[in-house]
Amino acid sequence: MVAESAERPEARLERAVRAAEQALIEFEIAVETFRVEVENFSRLHHQKLGPMYTRLDELEAQIAEARAARTGDPEDLRRAQEARAAVLPMPGVDELFHGWMDDGGMSPEAVAMLTGRQVRAPQRVRPSEEARRLYRELARKAHPDLAQEETERARREEFLTRVNAAYALGDTELLRELIAEWDAGPLPAGAGPGAAEELYARLEWLAERKELLVVIARELEEGAIGSMLRMAPDDPDRLLDEIAEQLLARVAERERELAALLG
Repeated sequence: MVAESAERPEARLERAVRAAEQALIEFEIAVETFRVEVENFSRLHHQKLGPMYTRLDELEAQIAEARAARTGDPEDLRRAQEARAAVLPMPGVDELFHGWMDDGGMSPEAVAMLTGRQVRAPQRVRPSEEARRLYRELARKAHPDLAQEETERARREEFLTRVNAAYALGDTELLRELIAEWDAGPLPAGAGPGAAEELYARLEWLAERKELLVVIARELEEGAIGSMLRMAPDDPDRLLDEIAEQLLARVAERERELAALLG
């Protein structure tokens, strides 16, 4: 009786592997959602605030030039030249598309974002709560780390690329369609319990993957955009609005200063 109910030697190891897989997936979801916010913030910052920075640079140059014309001082003339040199030209098409185009046309990211719809920029830094919920559901279902076979891993990676693109846009409709597609698709090939050596190898791979993700997460958090996002963890979109308000105030101040110099 005792022998029949005794746990197989690999059973505890199998449970450890499954627990490690789920923990890794949750960590990857957290890293990916933050990566999306960092990229969206960077794009929206460029799109919304870029023209204001350009206007400020132009006003600074005009103020320096007006002051130099009034005084004729060599130092003022030098500052005017430096201010004019600092004015950036209007962005080209490649900059406006912000990495969505390459020498061969649409980049792989842009192609992935198409998925039957027009490419468009995200509207918010952080996708809606519904989009976040749908994304987590899909990531838990279809994550490549759950695959035991290379063909199944490739299928999951391709599918999750589409999921990530839909999430970056906050496209809840497309995310729901992807859930239906996954649920209707072929079930993952059932892999029986591996030998103890295979389970140990799996645990080692999961640990290595976790270490890599820790490095990626640290780089995201310590980058310029990540640092800004950590200033407003609850409402990053509001942070963009606050920066815009500050820039508008500076533009108005510089315009008054220029008017006074020219008047």
